[in-house]
Amino acid sequence: MKKRFTEDQIIQTLEEIRQGKAAKEVARQKGITLQTIYTWKTKYGDMSADEARKLKALEAENARLKRLVADLSLDVQILKDVNSKKW
Repeated sequence: MKKRFTEDQIIQTLEEIRQGKAAKEVARQKGITLQTIYTWKTKYGDMSADEARKLKALEAENARLKRLVADLSLDVQILKDVNSKKW
């Protein structure tokens, strides 16, 4: 699914709320729900745009490493199965 908002836009939206604008008003202007704003707050909190980019890069790296571990675990299991079937 394509995201409608970039990390920079999300951080900018949260900054507007931190400066005193009402969350309900900002949500209406951006065309999002209050729940979306609260979800963004829990994920991004008081981050800057640079920190958000670093977080995204770390999440991508973490996902890549998890796939690598899963592939290696599968290879080990296959080798164990083959090795246990002795002639």
